[in-house]
Amino acid sequence: MKNYGQRYTLPLLLWITVFFVIPFSIIFIGSFLKKGLYGGFELQFSLDAYTSLFSATMRKVSINTIIISVITTIITVLLALPTAYYMARSRYKETLLFLVIIPFWTNFLIRIFAWIAILGNNGLVNNFLINAGLLNAPVQLLYNRWAVILIMVYTSLPFAILPLYSTIEKFDFSLLEAARDLGATKPQSVYKVLIPIIIPGITTAVLFTFIPAFGNFAIPDIVGGTDIRMLGNIINEKLKTARNWPSASSISVVLTIMTTGAVILFTRLTAPKRATQVKEEF
Repeated sequence: MKNYGQRYTLPLLLWITVFFVIPFSIIFIGSFLKKGLYGGFELQFSLDAYTSLFSATMRKVSINTIIISVITTIITVLLALPTAYYMARSRYKETLLFLVIIPFWTNFLIRIFAWIAILGNNGLVNNFLINAGLLNAPVQLLYNRWAVILIMVYTSLPFAILPLYSTIEKFDFSLLEAARDLGATKPQSVYKVLIPIIIPGITTAVLFTFIPAFGNFAIPDIVGGTDIRMLGNIINEKLKTARNWPSASSISVVLTIMTTGAVILFTRLTAPKRATQVKEEF
């Protein structure tokens, strides 16, 4: 039995070691070294990379990253919940699921640049509003925080809809009818019965949205402009422009710790209490 268990755990441990433990160890050790003369690391202990994290610029970028990631996650999950619910109750589940998956067929960067054609000064939205007589001149819809959030929500929606759909599809909808028979309104039955039971799906949707958003750099780089930067953009700049690998490593370490802490906190706050919640309500 012991050998049987090891047969299945060994590939997982090997995967985690090769693709997470070793790379993170290199980054962690590199964050305590000095910057090399031409980039890279110099084998000399230094805390310069971490002291630079307390600058005013880094505080501003960190706060901006948290705000954008949290708002993106909230909006994405709020949109994904009714979408997944409708898909689970629809007669056309396969067709709707196919439509959700279609964006994955297109390159990520192409989808971002498509939004420039939609929201740009000469884009579809501005041209429509000007031709309709609602505007005299184009409105700046890109290169601001809300443009970054909008496109992040768009790219994150499939990752939130799919786990929610998978969870809601397995839900026994007769429980909602039973709740209404006991005097609950339709919104109450959804809030008090459905939501507690699908908490694992909601947790997965939140994590699948928040983690990529927290480390995203492509969307802010393309549609955020010079004023809207996130931690991912700083890491990219440190590696490509400043060639300061220890500084980029220290930001990556802090980013990983913050993300891990947020995941642990959220999963503990949403620990499965579905059965007791339903019993308490009814």
